[in-house]
Amino acid sequence: MIDDIIKDAERKMGYTVDHTREEFAAIRTGRAHPAMFSKIMVDYYGSPTPLQQLATFQVPEARTVLISPFDRGSMKAIEKAIRDSDLGVNPADDGNVIRLVMPQLTEERRREYIKVARHKAEDGRIAVRNGRRHALDAIKKLEKDKEIGEDDAKGADKKLDVITKKYIDQIDAELKAKEAELLEV
Repeated sequence: MIDDIIKDAERKMGYTVDHTREEFAAIRTGRAHPAMFSKIMVDYYGSPTPLQQLATFQVPEARTVLISPFDRGSMKAIEKAIRDSDLGVNPADDGNVIRLVMPQLTEERRREYIKVARHKAEDGRIAVRNGRRHALDAIKKLEKDKEIGEDDAKGADKKLDVITKKYIDQIDAELKAKEAELLEV
C-alpha cells in the first residue's frame, strides 16, 4: 500500500519535471527552434488550435524560422497569433511560407528570460513538493486508520524526502542549463 502511494507520487513528480522541461523549451534563446511555438494557439475557423498542428517548421539559419502552413487560408490567422504572442517577432508572409527573423537578444531581455525561467522552475519545485505533501497525507491517513505502523510511516516519509530531493535537483539542473543557454551570446 505504501509502495503504491510512493510510486504514484514519484510518477507525478516525473511528469512535473517533464512539464517544467517543456516550459523551459518554450522560452526563447538566441537560436530559433520549433519548440518556441508550442504554446501559441491560432484561431483556426473559430476554434483555438495549436500552431504545431497547422504548419511545419524549418530553421535554415540560427535566427530564421520558416513556417509552412498546411492550409494557405490559415496564413493570416497564424501571422496574427505569432504577432500577438510574447515572442517579440514580426512575421513576413510571402504567399507560401511565413518567415520569422528573430531579433538578437539584448542583455536586458536575456535577464528577463532568466527571471521567467526561474519562476517556471519554482512552479515546478512547488508542484513536486505538493506531490510529496499529498503522498504524506495519504500515508498519515493510513497510519491514523491503523492500517500501517508508525515505523512504516516514518520510513515512507524518509523515502519521499529522498525522491523529492531527486526531482527538485533535476529541475535545478534544467534551470542551470537554461540559464547558461540564455547567457550564451
